[in-house]
Amino acid sequence: MATNSKIWVSELNSRPEVRGAFPKTPVRFYDTTLRDGEQTVGVVLSPQQKLEIARKLDELGVSRIEAGFPRVSAEDAEAIQLMQKAGIKAELWGFSRAVKADVDELVRLELRYSVIEAPTSAIKLKAYGISREEVLRRIRDAVSAAREADITVAFFAVDGTRTELEFLRTVYLSALDAGAKELVVVDTIGACGPEAAEYLTRQVCGWAGKGVPVHFHGHNDFGMATACAVAAVRGERPGSRARSTAWANARATPISPRLHSRFVASTTYRS
Repeated sequence: MATNSKIWVSELNSRPEVRGAFPKTPVRFYDTTLRDGEQTVGVVLSPQQKLEIARKLDELGVSRIEAGFPRVSAEDAEAIQLMQKAGIKAELWGFSRAVKADVDELVRLELRYSVIEAPTSAIKLKAYGISREEVLRRIRDAVSAAREADITVAFFAVDGTRTELEFLRTVYLSALDAGAKELVVVDTIGACGPEAAEYLTRQVCGWAGKGVPVHFHGHNDFGMATACAVAAVRGERPGSRARSTAWANARATPISPRLHSRFVASTTYRS
């Protein structure tokens, strides 16, 4: 058992040959319980319950809390206002589609940080009846509007792991040109194995250039969310600032049940 662990794991995990593949920097947490956690069947949190959870996460030292999706939920908007009044130290992040009305709601709530999402894969674009040109226009308009309102944006490419790579590159660069400060690699249906997650994260880091934080968002449909998140950390390039997030929609993942209950399987590694 490793001397710095309360869990019985192999000492091989601490060997330099193993740890050398990972950033030698602190691990921080980006918690999505208050939004993605509610996608679990039967889970509905009141604004007051969300405030209580946010306070506990803040006490634990979570550096970012995804506070909700205010444009589609008046209760999320109310919860965000409660958190703002409570003096939460963690960064409070909103969630928004690449739609002006969504961004307007972020502005109304005076949020300083938000994820902005848009579909990018051919199958998702077909389902929504949106062309590639239209989605690029929506991304530029929404991110630009957020930037003008002094909102820090992490752009989130929905179903990115099933998107043709050259178009995905165009999408990410368009978001950065419009003012996004961070990028999210998104495995919406858990379709990637760890090696693919590492590969795509490395590709996006290369497209983004130095100084742009890159996240990984993975779902647990095939039980791979945690493994892919760890692999994505390895995919960062030297000198980058990568984050890797295992977003599992509160389904069981192959990690400690104690951590699962406290963080709803959503952790961020940052360098």
